[in-house]
Amino acid sequence: MSAADSLQAVLTSLNEQIAGHPDNADLYYRRAQTYQNDQSFDKALADIRKAISLQGKNPLYYLTLSDIYLFTGQPQLCGEALDKAYVLGPRNNEVLIKLAKFSLIMKDYPKTYDYVGQALLVSKINPQAYFTRANALLEQGDTLHAAGDLMIAVDQDQGYFEAYALLGDLFALKNDPMAPAYYNNALNVKPASKETLYKLGMYYQENGQFDQAIRQYTRIMQVDSSFRNAPYNIGYIYLVYINDFPKAVQFFTRAIEIDPEYFEAWYNRGYANELMGNTADAYRDYRQTLKIRVNYPKAVDGLNRLDAARSEK
Repeated sequence: MSAADSLQAVLTSLNEQIAGHPDNADLYYRRAQTYQNDQSFDKALADIRKAISLQGKNPLYYLTLSDIYLFTGQPQLCGEALDKAYVLGPRNNEVLIKLAKFSLIMKDYPKTYDYVGQALLVSKINPQAYFTRANALLEQGDTLHAAGDLMIAVDQDQGYFEAYALLGDLFALKNDPMAPAYYNNALNVKPASKETLYKLGMYYQENGQFDQAIRQYTRIMQVDSSFRNAPYNIGYIYLVYINDFPKAVQFFTRAIEIDPEYFEAWYNRGYANELMGNTADAYRDYRQTLKIRVNYPKAVDGLNRLDAARSEK
């Protein structure tokens, strides 16, 4: 069953239930969430308002209302809905986390820390609270304490993909050998994450572990054959670090096949051809580069080198 068919099945079931129980607020709430997930925000808004009119004291209804306002670019109304949820559920962890995240979006760091603190008083086992505070700390430049909070988050929730990935980013910035471990933990949760595979590949590439880098980029190509940077980076490794120019041409060609406007791939294929002495191919690649990116300095220099070499013969 496709995602669209699954969504329609859920909506059909909820429609039938609402027809039989038109005063059941929870059914409207569930349908509002379903519409929201489908980005049918007008329908979601109508349903959540109906739910609130039937049962106005459930803080979770106001959280859904706040989400709809946030997704539709109405932060003031989002904040008002969250304030109402807080009045109804001042010790509800979900409410406190939503308020902390909204405060973070609004760059109100004191409120972010305050709501996180309140959430941790409700429950010390609270990975989302630690993750939210870590992001606030990062935005304020405190990487040390942010890493500490992220480590607590993954200790409490060993399936917390976003926290593992962010830890990988923090350690990769320092070229710390712990970075791959965190990226791999993230990939254990989401093996097909192209972004994480790419970051892991870049870590290995920047730290001279080229076989490992090529392995990660190859995994990306198996997950998504249209991801142009994966073959490009393999080509770059073969060109710059391994000096296997035929292999470089092969992978730059694959990147060009994915995106014919990828001028860096055209240029680097031209350079690989030049280094192999394939002058005619290098000329064509440099000229194509300049058709896509006019006056690209590297391609101009490449053509000048070829012209100078030809005039010396």
